[in-house]
Amino acid sequence: MDYGRRCQRIANGYYNQGLEKAKIRDLTGAAECLKKSLHFNKYQTDARNLLGLIYYEMGETGESLVQWVISMNLQPEQNRAEVYLGEIQGRRGRLEAENQNIKKYNQALYQAQTGSDDLAILLLGRVVEFNPHFVKAHLVLALLHMGHGDYTKAGKSLQKVLQIDKNHPKALWYMSIVKANTGRAEVEKKKMDTAFSHRQMQDDDVILPPTYKETTGWLTILNMMAGLVLGAAVIWFLVMPAVERGLNYRHNQELSGVLEQVNQKSMELDSLREQMAAMETERDTAVSDLQAMQADEESVVRQYQRLVWIMRAYGAEDMNTVAATYADMDGSLITDPDMAAVVAEVRSYMETEGYQVLANMGNEARDAGNQDSALDYYQKSLAIKGDNPQVIYDMALICQSRDERDRANELFGQVIMNYPNTELAALAKEARGY
Repeated sequence: MDYGRRCQRIANGYYNQGLEKAKIRDLTGAAECLKKSLHFNKYQTDARNLLGLIYYEMGETGESLVQWVISMNLQPEQNRAEVYLGEIQGRRGRLEAENQNIKKYNQALYQAQTGSDDLAILLLGRVVEFNPHFVKAHLVLALLHMGHGDYTKAGKSLQKVLQIDKNHPKALWYMSIVKANTGRAEVEKKKMDTAFSHRQMQDDDVILPPTYKETTGWLTILNMMAGLVLGAAVIWFLVMPAVERGLNYRHNQELSGVLEQVNQKSMELDSLREQMAAMETERDTAVSDLQAMQADEESVVRQYQRLVWIMRAYGAEDMNTVAATYADMDGSLITDPDMAAVVAEVRSYMETEGYQVLANMGNEARDAGNQDSALDYYQKSLAIKGDNPQVIYDMALICQSRDERDRANELFGQVIMNYPNTELAALAKEARGY
């Protein structure tokens, strides 16, 4: 058997294992099997599609989109991933809502790392309310509750995780800690001991009742009266003086402690004022860093969304949409190796043909009287391929018609200097009045 067929058989074996685990909701185990299947055969689109579904079930929409987009690139026709992508994109505003939910999750992580557990719990509650299947958010929420000693709420979050993924290793580990702290572990152990105990009561087993001693009524009354008198004497002569001395001693100790605390607090107040100024500076820095981090993450998600739109437009042969969307995309933010290959393929098309599609769209906008859009399309075309004298000349004509003489002369000058022996150079000289 050759190497290729051997890899194919191993990949199919791991895919079948992943499928079986997914059927019994062992999603973590299924994901591991499917990743191994793709390691041996990255063209196994069934495994990739199933992996995307598992990510989606666990609340990780971004990861599922990555897998389905790669699958569509590897198999454009007869691919179930097209249905999944269509369902997500068909829900108006769904991707934007998911993006906002991820931003809340990241903000909750930041608050938890900086010690603001209450705010983190509040944010995570909103995250799981929007997406009840977000496993990572449930786990972090459970950890925060455990940190505060609220093991009941932690157990509820972990129970939701185990309903989604019944063999999630972290959830099982955390649940064992919760059970140990709530007494559930001991209760379950006793139930197991009882269930597997075969000891039954024998016929000669005897249950002994409690015994009692009979006494007469007068003797009982005399004993009670004697006990009361003796107790009152002990309290008056022995207990009361000791209690009074104890109260005085505690009062003096408390008074001394209060005076010491007053002095200590007055000293700490000055220190707190200094710390407050430093904390305000740190807060402003943290807010600025958080805003920058949120902006970066939002930009990355937007680039993946644009890549999905490009692939769908490419499949529909809508080259205008492909070119316009690519011109607004920052491919450097897409770091996934398989997705980077898709971006490289689209970039190759744009550098050979797509730049002219943008130029044609600029011509259409110019003919329709929309000069601003025309200049925008021309500029995007030149950003992809700057060696295009016709586009430079057309931009110069528009600037001349708008009485932007300096800009128009600069563009005419580029045509004259860089393409001196062409018809466009002669026309540019004429337009400049040479």
